[in-house]
Amino acid sequence: MVRAGATTPVVGERRGAGAVLALACVAQLLVVLDVSVINVALPSIRADLDLTPAGAQWVATAYLLAFGGLLLLGGRLADLYGRRRAVVAGLGVVTVASVVGGVAGDPAVLVAARAAQGMGGAVLAPATLTLVTTTFAEGSRRTWALAIWTATSVAGGAAGSLLGGVLTEYLSWRATLLVNVPAGGMALVAALRVLSADARPGRGRLDVPGALLATAGLAALTLGVASARDHGWADQRTLTATAAGLTVLAAFVVVEARFANEPVLPPRLLRRRGLAVGNVVMLLAAAGFQAAMWYFLTFFMQDALHYGPLRTGLGFLPHTLLTVVVGWRVTPWLLRHLTSRTLVVAGALLAAAGFAWQSRGTPDSGYLAGVLGPALLLASGGGLLNTPLTATVTAGVPAADAGAASGLMNTTKQVGGALGLSALLAAAGGPQATVDYRSAFLGGAVVLLVAAATALALPTFRDDRG
Repeated sequence: MVRAGATTPVVGERRGAGAVLALACVAQLLVVLDVSVINVALPSIRADLDLTPAGAQWVATAYLLAFGGLLLLGGRLADLYGRRRAVVAGLGVVTVASVVGGVAGDPAVLVAARAAQGMGGAVLAPATLTLVTTTFAEGSRRTWALAIWTATSVAGGAAGSLLGGVLTEYLSWRATLLVNVPAGGMALVAALRVLSADARPGRGRLDVPGALLATAGLAALTLGVASARDHGWADQRTLTATAAGLTVLAAFVVVEARFANEPVLPPRLLRRRGLAVGNVVMLLAAAGFQAAMWYFLTFFMQDALHYGPLRTGLGFLPHTLLTVVVGWRVTPWLLRHLTSRTLVVAGALLAAAGFAWQSRGTPDSGYLAGVLGPALLLASGGGLLNTPLTATVTAGVPAADAGAASGLMNTTKQVGGALGLSALLAAAGGPQATVDYRSAFLGGAVVLLVAAATALALPTFRDDRG
């Protein structure tokens, strides 16, 4: 059993830990909002800048490619050069890129700004989790902090589409980018005041070949998965990008294992059962939730129930609120009485049951039976699963490797969501066909059942300190 308070030297009892947590949550909120807030605004961007459909899609894809491709590198930067430097650099890049994108009059400038946002987010996202895991000691305090950080991520991701719709409808698509500026500026000032100065870099130089291979491989794989989503797995573009990504990632593994003195992803981390198995479970959970719930349920409400964008966003409020309440208030209490493995398995099974119920929805179901009922199981399952899974993945990781572990976990989520969406789109008829929502939601249920079975191999973790 992995017990609380074992290995990571942290400063969880010091004054200011709450301020560090607040900063980590605000910074993480900026990252998750940037992923989804722009999507609702794409039609307005397309009309205003006279873009083709493919050009408009690149506004979203540029962010995802940079973000997904640089997460491993971003996490390792915090380990080697300091968490304060990583947070300040990430916030600075996101804020400046948001200004440039918000005033852009040229499509190329907007796409470049979105790519820069993704670069900043790739540094910031793992750094926020690293702040939490190195500020709070393993046990009840870290579980509480992780629950708040996770609830912020869930709420921000769910609120992105709703916020994007409101800003675009009542202000302009530019507001979806410029909203980052005051928030990012205040967070940047707070980071300079709250976070202790980093020691001078001295643990070794960044593994440049490994960093380049990881970035290129993940970017190519992300591009291949995105192409599969739009054109199918048999398309030549999909096959070329996917094969290139897998080949480069194989070379990355060889370089990290044999040649790197300070690897971007230290192989010793993967020898930790909690981290290795936990990331597989994280990949499966992301594949189910991000694809089946957020993507297909959005279209189910709009196509089958004929909701508008704003009503669809409001329709997700029960999912968001219940996930936050269960993850923030219920799960930390349960972790004092049950092991993390038990909660992860139970959460995955509850979510699978929710997707099975959701698959029975029809245009005649209405909101109560067609959305709200399944939401009770889906959101409860997600709330039970996220915090203990994150706690298990980060348990026992030395502070010197916390950034690499955080970068790997964030990368796993991104890859899992992209792969899940492509696989379920193929099962549901593909992007150009009439979507078979029943198959999509049943596919999500199957993925969560596999996640539950895989979670049985996790080590156990319980909060023994109340």
